[in-house]
Amino acid sequence: MRKVIVFNRLSLDGFFTGLNGEIDWFLHDPEVDKAAHEYMHADTLLFGKLTYQMFVSYWPNVATNPNAPEQARALAEELNQMTKVVFSNSLEEATWVNSRLIKDNLVEEVRALKQGDGADITVFGSGTIVQQLVDAGLIDELLIVVTPVVLGTGRGLFDNVGKMNLKLLASRGFGSGNVLLYYGIR
Repeated sequence: MRKVIVFNRLSLDGFFTGLNGEIDWFLHDPEVDKAAHEYMHADTLLFGKLTYQMFVSYWPNVATNPNAPEQARALAEELNQMTKVVFSNSLEEATWVNSRLIKDNLVEEVRALKQGDGADITVFGSGTIVQQLVDAGLIDELLIVVTPVVLGTGRGLFDNVGKMNLKLLASRGFGSGNVLLYYGIR
């Protein structure tokens, strides 16, 4: 069975975005990205509308941009090749290559994806989707980058979910102050 892995960044006080969806507080660190990539062996990405729109506004053209760093071009090419499933009631279409739009039945769709063939499934951002999948018992692992910033207020990744017992699989600190935490769901 395929695993569903949530990859997200959190502030030290537990928020994954500011109140208005802002993520300008992320401390981007290529070493963190490289380490996180080592834990994810996915061929499918799950997105909500907002995260998809952020990704599609940037990544599709990075692979062919000669001014982009080599590591970013390689990641962009990988993202372009992956299957992307976008859950949204309001989007009209998903235009990024290998994308498909699903308007309803999130839990049933993800359950079917888990039973299908392929590598693992990764969820980026998409707090509402994460919350629904946690409630349905469909999350297998969490890959969390804790950024050394306190926002004071924002959107919590695990708002309105039930208790989850986690098992620490790995952790790693970085010179940037970011800490990578890798958990399995018990």
